Amino acid sequence: MECVVLAHRGASAYAPENTLASFYKAIELGANGIETDLQKTRDGVIILFHDSVLDKKSDKKGAVADYTWAELREADVGSWFSPQYKGERLLTFEQFLTFFGRRDLLFDFELKSRFIESEVREIIRLIDEYDARKKTTITSFAFGNLKTTRDVDRNIRIGYILNRKIDNDVIRQIESIDGRQVCPRAELIT
Repeated sequence: MECVVLAHRGASAYAPENTLASFYKAIELGANGIETDLQKTRDGVIILFHDSVLDKKSDKKGAVADYTWAELREADVGSWFSPQYKGERLLTFEQFLTFFGRRDLLFDFELKSRFIESEVREIIRLIDEYDARKKTTITSFAFGNLKTTRDVDRNIRIGYILNRKIDNDVIRQIESIDGRQVCPRAELIT
């Protein structure tokens, strides 16, 4: 069995998370997979950013969803981490796939905000366009996002991220949408 080394938001201990610098560093350090977070802008562009607000990890203030992509494309998302990363930019989901989608990597795309059917369709269309389906798992803390994903596509792998213990209700939930992965908090594992 191959060992999976999934870089959480890229090599986020070495470079600003969810940036090209972080993803390239992860590959350099030997990761064979990347986990990243999907949010959407006010105009529906899917971008890579973990937090729902920009304040801590960019030079912008407020919610990601309050900005258009045109207003965010020049945001500095590197200076908060280190002066050496000043000017590091946000990425759209499609930009990420352009750089990494056809590489020999595994992907975990976490749906952070609430995604509707048309947005999930676009995510899956892009995954297919960049030949990444067999290497992809879509995850979320929000069961509704997973249900929508399953309604859109019967075959894409999905995983449920939990802040609670795995119990029979969780197992029934994930089985009801043909999910194959449950991701509990590490400290809840015995």
